[in-house]
Amino acid sequence: MEQSDRLRLDKWLWAARFFKTRALATEAVDGGRVHLNGQRVKPARDVKIGDLLEIVAGESRWTVRVRGINEQRRPAAEARLLYEETPESEAARAQAQESRKVAADPAAQLHGRPTKRDRRRMDRLG
Repeated sequence: MEQSDRLRLDKWLWAARFFKTRALATEAVDGGRVHLNGQRVKPARDVKIGDLLEIVAGESRWTVRVRGINEQRRPAAEARLLYEETPESEAARAQAQESRKVAADPAAQLHGRPTKRDRRRMDRLG
């Protein structure tokens, strides 16, 4: 089977393992969380080698250059060969991950159900 030099954007995102399903990839593209060469596009738009993608998946932001096309979803190690992340994107993701580690969990001080005393305080406030 001959390898194509173009592939639908939603299918490439799924094959490169940015999203678990094609439906989630399609939803992300339709929702404007994926940009191709700086443009908002539709899921059926073709991706080719050399294209620049900006992807927001959950809390992660990726800027990657397409290095390969594969129509099938392969193991993560092989999927990683389909793109190259820009140095700026790597630095930004590392910094965001570090800030999430340092930030306090808002629910850290909550332990179980409110006590009678807590309930009275809440009633007075609201």
